Amino acid sequence: MHPRLRKALTSIFSDGFLIIYFMFALFPILWMILVSLKSGTELFTTQFVFTPTLENYQAILFGDPRAAAGVVARVDFPRNFLNSLIVSSGAVVISLAVGVPAAYALARYNFKGKETLAFTFLSFRFAPELVVIIPLSLIYRQLGLYDTYFGIIWVYQLVTLPLLIWVLRSYFEDISPDIEQAAMIDGYPWYQIFMRILLPLVRPGLAAAALLAFVFAWNNFIFPLVLGASTVQTVTVSALGYISSAQAFFNRMAAAAVIASVPQMMLALSIQRYLIRGLSFGAVKG
Repeated sequence: MHPRLRKALTSIFSDGFLIIYFMFALFPILWMILVSLKSGTELFTTQFVFTPTLENYQAILFGDPRAAAGVVARVDFPRNFLNSLIVSSGAVVISLAVGVPAAYALARYNFKGKETLAFTFLSFRFAPELVVIIPLSLIYRQLGLYDTYFGIIWVYQLVTLPLLIWVLRSYFEDISPDIEQAAMIDGYPWYQIFMRILLPLVRPGLAAAALLAFVFAWNNFIFPLVLGASTVQTVTVSALGYISSAQAFFNRMAAAAVIASVPQMMLALSIQRYLIRGLSFGAVKG
């Protein structure tokens, strides 16, 4: 076979495989959008051709008329959406304030028990939430943190902080210490080196870690379900309101899931240019 023909066929097969995999990966999202546009009479049909309606989105954003009749629970989705924004954003901000210096310390300084401490942070992320949720619930009720914004933001650190520390630690390790030493020779104090030199260099890591932390906090279900109630109910918990003892309104739940995914997609699109490592990494190595 001619080399050019072989190369062309290889390219066609590889592109075709990627397209098929792309369609397979995105099919659940497409199906969720289609279900959110279906009425109650067409909900359990598997046809792709149907009469789309926006009544599910209208019911979520402006009130479900069935809630007044007691068919479904009253769900204040706009307020729950705002609650998710507050607790998820607050958790990421606190994790950045604590995690960035911690990641730098683990990357630059050698002290006894460093790796043990780093693994302990990582174990918080891998520990099953159901293992700690009962003692946390008791402690939260005794301390008055139950169903409070601060309580949910604080417990979200178990999800966001370990991720930020481990991701940013690898970025700081990629920066040569010679850059800091050169800046010190030029007379810069440590805090200016950290703020003006190191942070811009790890900006891609900050963007990636903040995005992942926000997604994990936004999608968390167990912590706000057990440690929160009506005051700080999030979108992940409020979706349960569309399931009653008689019927499950999957079209309402699908519409709620579509709306809840918008902030994550907008955040990912807004910081995608920072997700590629800067050319400065390893610039003075060797």
